[in-house]
Formats: sequence, structure tokens, C-alpha cells
Amino acid sequence: RAGQPEGYGYSRFCDLYAAWRGRLSPTMRQTHPAGERLFVDYAGQAVPVIDAATGEVRPAQVFVAALGASNLTYAEARWTQSLPDWIGCHVNAFASMGGVARQLVCDNLKAGVTAACRYEPGISRTYQDMASHYGTAILPTRVRRPRDKAKVEVAVQVVQRWVLARLRHRRFFSLAELNGAIRELIADLNDRPMRHLGTTRRALFEALDRPALLPLPAEPYVYAEWRRCRAGLDYHVEVHGHFYSVPYRLMRETIEARITDQSIELFHGGVRVAAHLRNPRQHRHTTVPEHMPSAHRRHADWTPTRLLREAAAIGPATIALVERILTTKPHPEQGFRACLGILRLARGYGPERLEAACQRGLDIGARSYGSVQSILRNGLDRAHRPEPVPDEPPAQHGNIRGSRYYH
Repeated sequence: RAGQPEGYGYSRFCDLYAAWRGRLSPTMRQTHPAGERLFVDYAGQAVPVIDAATGEVRPAQVFVAALGASNLTYAEARWTQSLPDWIGCHVNAFASMGGVARQLVCDNLKAGVTAACRYEPGISRTYQDMASHYGTAILPTRVRRPRDKAKVEVAVQVVQRWVLARLRHRRFFSLAELNGAIRELIADLNDRPMRHLGTTRRALFEALDRPALLPLPAEPYVYAEWRRCRAGLDYHVEVHGHFYSVPYRLMRETIEARITDQSIELFHGGVRVAAHLRNPRQHRHTTVPEHMPSAHRRHADWTPTRLLREAAAIGPATIALVERILTTKPHPEQGFRACLGILRLARGYGPERLEAACQRGLDIGARSYGSVQSILRNGLDRAHRPEPVPDEPPAQHGNIRGSRYYH
């Protein structure tokens, strides 16, 4: 003060500094066109829910959504902030509002945003899939920029004050009971006149947002998990312990699997290449015949029933030999190759000789492909043919000695 008599005192300096600093980051007034944006986030305050059986207290997370133009608010309690709950809340919010906003503005929640970036944020494949189903776009906010989602920040505060605060003295024993109470208070909040506007959120919604919202699709979105996997040399991919086929030309290729409770869809290069009903059996295979190479498909077509049907076209001895081979093996499949080889001998030797060879094989106890082939190669099937038996009885003549003459 002695050296600078005209200088500011400490209090005056603080006032001027505060005024200067307040002008460094002006706030832009954001105008939200009707039906344009839906802001979504979770409230920071959880609600305790008591397990009636064990007495355990479990916190429930509260999802909040608010439309930009009318401030219409939606809230729902879920057990977690995981991706299935996050997607389910969006689906219920759209159904409650009767339409879909053109843009979804969300925080960088791990369930929805895989990589937070100012310029190219990574969106969860399932979240993007849901947005595509409803025809909307996802706009994550910038990291640590709460003003980008000021609308939902205000909505969260309002929900905490006018909904959660009024429930703080109540005890809930199920998530359904909690959501019932939240719905009642949210309806009251949306019908309460806003002080600065002199009208309700519901009235503004009916006048502004509802006519501008996109229509709901015919069917609500079904939650689907996406997983990247690789097709093996057997042209199957493993999904939750079960193996599903893809076209054989895609073996060793990277496949994207879309997994729902009922179905498995497989994509390659963005194109769906296979679809299967979901099978819960572990370490089993679901195969579409069209996915197999022609040689594999021909091999897979051979069954005991078909082998016997092919043998029946040759003769009863062939049927008996095929049955004998299949039944003497611990597993019928172990005899398939021998039976196939025997049946294909008819191409080179003809069905009549094969039938005779099978009869000779049965008589001498030969039950292998090699034995039947040897019989045919050495002509033993011809030697085994019995003499034809005459249809008429032997002639009676006086010069013909009877059988008693020789005893």
C-alpha cells in the first residue's frame, strides 16, 4: 500500500478477479427442436431394495430420460447399469413416450460407449444395433463436459428431489414395487406446472414432441449380444459352448455372432451368412446341410436306414450281411465304411454277383469288405451257386432202380 497507493486492496482484487474469470466461459443457450433429442443418464442416487427372503439390502440404479423440447421425463429402476439393463430402459422409455427421438444424447457410460473420444467415440455394437432398429442416432457427449447434457443433468436433479426424496422413508421389497411407486410420482411430476413456463411437461409434450417423434417399429427391439469368433476347419463357430455351422468356404474366417435368447445369427463382412435356433446343449453341433462341402454332405447322408434301403435293392443276402456288420460293431457308424464299400462293388460286378458273394460270405462267416471283394475277384460267388431244383417230381419208370436197391 505504501509503495502503490493507487493499487487495489485484497478484497477489491478478489471481486475484480471473480468478475474477469466469470467471463471466460460463457454459456450458450441451447434450443432443442421438437422431437429432436432424448437425453439419457443414470441418477447418482441409488434406492435400497430389501430382499424379503434374506433381508439383504440391494441398491437399485435409477435411469432417467428427458426430451429436449418439452422436458417430459421418464424414470425406471434397474439392478445394474450393465448393457442389458441400459438397453431395456431405452426400449421401455420409447414405449412410454409412444415414439422415438431422432437423436440419443448419452454420457460416456461404459455399457453404451466402448471408447470415449472427442471426435470418433466408439459405440457398443448392441447399442448401435438398437438405435438402428428404431431409426435414431447416438450422440455421446464430450468427456467431462456436463453442459453437453445439461438437460438430463437438470432432469436427474428434478427426479432426485421430486421422486427419490419422497421415497426415502418407504421400504421396498422388490424392483417391481419400486418401479410402481416411481411411475406414480413421475406422472405427477410431468403433470405439475413448471414455474417459469406456466404449463406442464405433459402439455408441452402433446403440443411439441409427440407430433414430431418418429413412429415406433412394429416390434420392440429384442436384446442381442454381439460376439466376434473364428470359424474352425470344421466350418463351425462356438457360441456359449455350442457349435453352429457357417458355409464351409468361411472356415478360419472371422465371424460376428448376434446372440438373442432364441436365435443365433452369424455375419461375415456385414452380411448375414447363417441363422440358427439357439441350442443350450453344451459341446454339441448344429449343422445346416447346405453349409457342408458336397463330399461331406454325401457322407452325412448315409445312415443305417439308407444303407439297408440300398442293400434291399440288391437282395436279401446283401441286407442280411449289412445288418450283420452294423449290429456286430459297438457303434453302427463304425461299420458304415465297410457297408458302403460292399454296396459299391455292385458297380463293377453287378448286383447279381454281389448278392451271391454276400450269400457265400454269410455261409462262411465272412463279414468284411475285403472278404466279399476277394470272393468276387476269385469267382467264388459263381462256384457257390446251387444247382437248380426242378419244379416237377422225378419220372416213374420200371427200369429205374429205387433208393432201396443200394442198401
